[in-house]
Parts: sequence; C-alpha cells; structure tokens
Amino acid sequence: MKLSARNQLKGTVKEIKEGVVTAEIIIDIGGGNMISSIISKDSIESLGIKNGDEATAVIKATSVMVMA
Repeated sequence: MKLSARNQLKGTVKEIKEGVVTAEIIIDIGGGNMISSIISKDSIESLGIKNGDEATAVIKATSVMVMA
C-alpha cells in the first residue's frame, strides 16, 4: 500500500490501553522513543493489533509545533 504521508515511523507495539470506545496504542520506535495514538477499538480488532506486533505510525499534519 502506498500513502502520501511521508512521516512513517516503524516500530513494535509495546502496550494497548483499552477504554470503552477507544484505545491508546504505544509503539516503541527504537532508541528509547515511544509514540502513541488513540484509535477506535473497532480499528484494533479489524487490524488484529496485539502487543509485540510490528506497526507503523503514519503522521499526516498541516502543521507541527515545536517547543524548546
């Protein structure tokens, strides 16, 4: 599958924190860095995501704020 989003961070699913309707997916992208995303529980089920799976976080945004 090809995507127009250029920011793709590959990693391993470290943790899934399920809520009532949504869940937070935490992906270890290496070097001690983690990225998290909130997706629907239906998406977790349809993708078959579980701890230890390889996953890619895809970021598509019109603006990114940086703070130092």
